[in-house]
Amino acid sequence: MTISLHPSTLPAVLSPVLTPFKADGSPDAQKLLKQCKWLESNDVGQAVFGTNSEANSMSAPQKMSTLTALIEGGLNPEHMMPGTGATSIDATVNMTRHAVNHKCAGVLMLPPFYYKDVTDDGLFAYFSEVIQKVGNSALQIYIYNIPPVTKINLSLSLLERLSKEYPKTVVGMKDSSGDWAYTESVIKLLAPSGFRVYAGSEVFLMRTLRAGGVGCISATANVNPHALADLAAHWKDANADERQAELDKVRSVFAKYQMIAGMKTAVAHFSKDPEWLRVRPPLMQLTADQQAQLLSELKQINFSMPGL
Repeated sequence: MTISLHPSTLPAVLSPVLTPFKADGSPDAQKLLKQCKWLESNDVGQAVFGTNSEANSMSAPQKMSTLTALIEGGLNPEHMMPGTGATSIDATVNMTRHAVNHKCAGVLMLPPFYYKDVTDDGLFAYFSEVIQKVGNSALQIYIYNIPPVTKINLSLSLLERLSKEYPKTVVGMKDSSGDWAYTESVIKLLAPSGFRVYAGSEVFLMRTLRAGGVGCISATANVNPHALADLAAHWKDANADERQAELDKVRSVFAKYQMIAGMKTAVAHFSKDPEWLRVRPPLMQLTADQQAQLLSELKQINFSMPGL
């Protein structure tokens, strides 16, 4: 049984929220606020400025001003885990401090991902310096492990060292390795001390919960939030595996396309707002043919986004 040393207000499912952009490429905070409120109404928390948010296509000042607008617009910071990791320590510190000052329940922090052959000592020094410079006991870091993108493998010994050195600060992780054996090993090693492990895809939601993890932070929580949150709330029910298979079916449709552009196609369609189609270079919108094919496949599985 998991002993939680770090009580959390975050839900079991969070969405790395898609970012709507204006014609000039800047984030549209008001449109984003509306989207976040829809997710909140479906019991899904908001991991804004994650991978699916196109976070690394935005500047730190853009992300900070957008976060301020979301919270001033009435979003509950206790359900928010904004991404604050950057290759620059100063940018990471600034965004992290800003999130803590706005009382966000946690931050999702990428490791610095540019240099090759970085050591555990180097990664430990990066996170340590950020923690010390932020200098706030309210800081709750969830480390973002996404080696297919960062090319950095976060070792179990590094995670254990960080959680032992900063037990009230480094409180969990999002694991997007796609390697279940690794995810499970982190849960077995660290969850008994309260470390909160989120899978990076709902494909692993049931396995994560059964192993002692807390849930998932997943791309398709953007488009299928109610089904994900409802399964996380009822994962011990007899039909849980069948419901997991339904989630997997939806994801498999989106996975045939560039995921961000595909999900924005769905949001644009179901919200009747074509401005949602915009992505930032180097990403590109789906072609008209791809959009039609995606929407046709979604119709075949009776997919919808009620309330959007």
